[in-house]
Amino acid sequence: MKKKNLISLPSFREEARRDPEHLIIQENDIVPTTFLVSYWQGKFFCIKTYGCQANIRDSEKIRNFLFRLGMRECPDFSGADMILFNTCAIRENAANHLFGELGRAKRERDKNKDLYIGVFGCLMQEEKALNRLLEQFSFINLVFGTNNLYSFYELLEKSLRNDEMEVAIYSQPSYLQEGIVEKEGSRYSKYTAYVDITYGCDKFCTYCIVPYTRGKERSRRMEDIIAEVNCLKEKGYKQVTLLGQNVDSYGKDFGDSYAFATLLENVAKTGIERIRFTTPYPSDFNTKVFDVMAKYKNVMPALHLPIQSGSNRILKLMNRRYTREEYLNIVRELKERLPDVYLTTDIIVAFPHETEEDFLETLSICEECSYDGAFTFIFSPRPMTPASKMKDDIPLEVKQDRFNRLKDLIDSLTEKRAKTFVGTIQKVLFEEVSKRDKNMISGYDEHGKLVHVKGDSSLIGQIKEVKIVESHTYSLIGELYE
Repeated sequence: MKKKNLISLPSFREEARRDPEHLIIQENDIVPTTFLVSYWQGKFFCIKTYGCQANIRDSEKIRNFLFRLGMRECPDFSGADMILFNTCAIRENAANHLFGELGRAKRERDKNKDLYIGVFGCLMQEEKALNRLLEQFSFINLVFGTNNLYSFYELLEKSLRNDEMEVAIYSQPSYLQEGIVEKEGSRYSKYTAYVDITYGCDKFCTYCIVPYTRGKERSRRMEDIIAEVNCLKEKGYKQVTLLGQNVDSYGKDFGDSYAFATLLENVAKTGIERIRFTTPYPSDFNTKVFDVMAKYKNVMPALHLPIQSGSNRILKLMNRRYTREEYLNIVRELKERLPDVYLTTDIIVAFPHETEEDFLETLSICEECSYDGAFTFIFSPRPMTPASKMKDDIPLEVKQDRFNRLKDLIDSLTEKRAKTFVGTIQKVLFEEVSKRDKNMISGYDEHGKLVHVKGDSSLIGQIKEVKIVESHTYSLIGELYE
């Protein structure tokens, strides 16, 4: 059992505060010490990442730090000298999976007493989960939160020199870090890249833990974002995805309600071939964003716009800051400017107190919006959120029935739209060899639709015209078009 050094611990009360304190921007590279380089150079690491695109981007930042130590990456625990887990707090099953994987890591530690194990990310900002980790997994070397990424080298060295578990989880982020030198290969892809534009969330939807795990909304400076995009373009990247928990709230923390539309236009003017963004919040959207999407061909005609429920009563219980009618008006404005837009959404089924009438309103808004796809979930209470204290008054069989009915509707809408692609010519950015058929290459068209064609790995990283010949609902089969 390792001695624990509890540098800082999470506090939901602190994480809920939104003090108007001044945000500090640090503009310096973070360089490893000679001790760390000599200790880790030539050794192998494995990072297991759970959760959303923001978690993937965080893992890339840690990979960069590890590559700068001279380390190499291995795909699984076997052969690793360091195992890191980047955690997700959105769904309960992600937490359960983590604790199962930690048991597997423990068995590797039993074979190799020098194996270094660390856990970081959103779940560590959750008090209950952290306490369970500290009680049941005392062999861990390092635990840190989403706001401690840039303290990684410092914490890593402390844990090694003192031979103790370092635990550092800040609840109130007060700075942004710029100026980090990025080592070639630290991003997972050579052709598509995530670019953070905002961190945190101030919405406090009653079911959501993100405002606590990611902190208050903070926007990066526009010039720093544009510089990053230009750098990626120079390196040969074909696509960037602008990331934020609520991308359309970008700039509101420095008083500009239209900043996201301006940023999107300035990113488009860099000339990078493809631009996507995720995730917007309906009530923050303004039509200037749609005008930019319509004006610039390198802004992809796809939008993921979460609705969560079609019932105004349930939206109010969720503390979503829009009504069904306001949402439908946003969709109407969008489709007037971009008739071909590929519209997807998120929906939660069986939120506490949802009636059959409420659920039918969700089905009807799906039909009215004619969604091209959706991520659908049965409500999963997260500790300490207001919704976790609401009475779960819906029987399990009713939850499952509603979920199945919703899924059937979404499948039919998705299939209907997918069939319209057959016979059309689509521009596809090829990203990898198909996981199911090594003779096929997979990529995404401008709408974000998965496309498979016969070809070899020389296509990877190229944008090619493809004639769509088959629709398989959630993917398309095509032929290279000449």
